[in-house]
Amino acid sequence: MEGSLFISGKLLSVTTFVYFLAMFFYFIYLVSKNNTVGLFGTIATLAGFFVETGGLVLRWVESYQLGIGRPPLTNLYESLVFFSWCTAGIYLAFEFYYKNRFMGAFVLPFVSASMAFASFSPNISQEIQPLVPALQSNWLIYHVITCFFAYAAFAVAAGVSIMYVIKFRKEEKKLPLGPILSLFPTTPTLDDINYKAIAVGFPMLTLGIITGAAWANYAWGSYWSWDPKETWSLITWFVYAAFLHARFTRGWRGKKAAWLSIVGFISVIITYLGVNLLLSGLHSYAS
Repeated sequence: MEGSLFISGKLLSVTTFVYFLAMFFYFIYLVSKNNTVGLFGTIATLAGFFVETGGLVLRWVESYQLGIGRPPLTNLYESLVFFSWCTAGIYLAFEFYYKNRFMGAFVLPFVSASMAFASFSPNISQEIQPLVPALQSNWLIYHVITCFFAYAAFAVAAGVSIMYVIKFRKEEKKLPLGPILSLFPTTPTLDDINYKAIAVGFPMLTLGIITGAAWANYAWGSYWSWDPKETWSLITWFVYAAFLHARFTRGWRGKKAAWLSIVGFISVIITYLGVNLLLSGLHSYAS
């Protein structure tokens, strides 16, 4: 049993290092434009994704060996690991589809920061603990998975939006793009990636809120309690709903859309970490 637990923790620790290595390769690729270095970044991201998958599966197995039997999604440590896994997976899908590795320098920092916070923060417990009564429901899996896939898609959108803002400022002032920015995807392509990532994330967030309401009714007898987490989730939903509404009805694209995407992800961070760590409420057990 101890060996199994050691393997799980070791795999997730290795993942933290591998994602940092991938981020380093993407940064070097951004500066050097060396395709071999960029390929190393992709390989390292893929390796981290698969090693992290193994770590999550082993942690799930370990919970059954401990007689707990729950998915690795229920505390802050596990949710941070799952967020990084989702973000890496969605990023890789976009990289392969658009065949552009420069996005890695702007998305992998989110992945690496999540794993580093989970692995090195002294205030985050990595122990496998029994579920509190409010979490003992099948709604748990549906709610957490949909929410974190949404958060991951929004992280990719935010990273691409930062790229857009940097490149657009040069183009707007009619300044030379230079050797690095000239190799970024075109601003229309970046805008398209931003939109598609949010188009993936928004329905997932909607499902996350709906399953969360059903779960709340099961656990607390009320679909909505205006808990800080619920309130900020709704604020985040409205930000991305406004993004899609403005795009479809007013043709919002480009700079406005990029900034709204960045604001939306700031709201995601507040919803996810700010509420858990700074505010008390029905979701306080998540910290």
